[in-house]
Amino acid sequence: MYSFEPNEEQQMLIDTFKRFAFNDLRAKAHDADEEGAFSLNLIRKGWELGFLQASIPEDYGGFGERSVVTGVLAAEEMAYGDLAGALAVMTPGLFAMPVAMLGSEAQKQALLPELVEGDWQPYTAAFIEPTYDFDALEMRTTAHSDGDGYILNGEKAFVPFAADAQKILVYANLEGTTQGFIVQQGAEGLQVGEKQNLLGINALPLYKLNFSDVKVSKEDRLGGENGHEFAPILDSSRATMAAMAVGLSKAAFEYARDYAKDRDVFGVKVAQKQAIAFMLAEMATEIEAMRLLTWEAAWMLDQSKPEASQQAYLALLGAADMAMMVTDRAVQILGGHGYIREHPVELWMRNARGIAAFSGLAIV
Repeated sequence: MYSFEPNEEQQMLIDTFKRFAFNDLRAKAHDADEEGAFSLNLIRKGWELGFLQASIPEDYGGFGERSVVTGVLAAEEMAYGDLAGALAVMTPGLFAMPVAMLGSEAQKQALLPELVEGDWQPYTAAFIEPTYDFDALEMRTTAHSDGDGYILNGEKAFVPFAADAQKILVYANLEGTTQGFIVQQGAEGLQVGEKQNLLGINALPLYKLNFSDVKVSKEDRLGGENGHEFAPILDSSRATMAAMAVGLSKAAFEYARDYAKDRDVFGVKVAQKQAIAFMLAEMATEIEAMRLLTWEAAWMLDQSKPEASQQAYLALLGAADMAMMVTDRAVQILGGHGYIREHPVELWMRNARGIAAFSGLAIV
């Protein structure tokens, strides 16, 4: 049986990221959403806290070892501040973590130190495809062997910082399996589209990519010539997004709870109305249930349990539904104020709507 109590190191990490999330990300979230981006200085400040570096071994420029449990604890706190800001700070991990987990020794030595040891850099990954029936296990972006390399063709969407990315980890269907390929910025046949305009996470710059006979070498296949497993990447992403859904929902719940306790309507606090009290109780219950399910999934991934993939899937499925319920009710509890942009609940509801579609946007 595992413990639900964070150890001393994990608690220090939680406290550090909670302060950054609330004092920096939350404070700037509204303006960043309106302007379409967080400042690079703020992103770098979050990077300097060492979220990614603590998951990379010293041999490759980091100062720790990967733990999915620790990662989801930090991801939850980051999303508690703002989902878009958390995803922006964590974007280099989309490239670095798969390399650290599944890359060849040559790839780890060549790629990780230059990414981990310096300032935040826009390394990213192209995962999601612009199709209504997108399936990570049956991608329509294709790769086929061509002599001394591979040829990539297809489309990707929701690619963070793609316009400025130095390197992009692109996932494609190779002979029926999903594999990652490292593509350099400016590669012939790679076209970066305009910044996408979405319902939520507007402060995270996302782009469409088009691949037309893009050539990559055999050495640039993740894991080298023999490739890699895909399940660890998908499972980790699902657990991470579930944790971020919990953090976002916790923020919406606390804001609605405090508003209801403070707001008077006809001489009675909103929170004293039975219907509101029941709503708040159900919101709190669902958040805690999904938090525990996510923690269990993360622990199972760390322990390489055979049921870990299923648990990660269930965590994301449940957390996505929970986030929509909690944020929608937070807007309801604020009444007319919930629809006004000076209150953050409408932003949290818009961001929560995308949780189910944000596969591959975060990984720990």
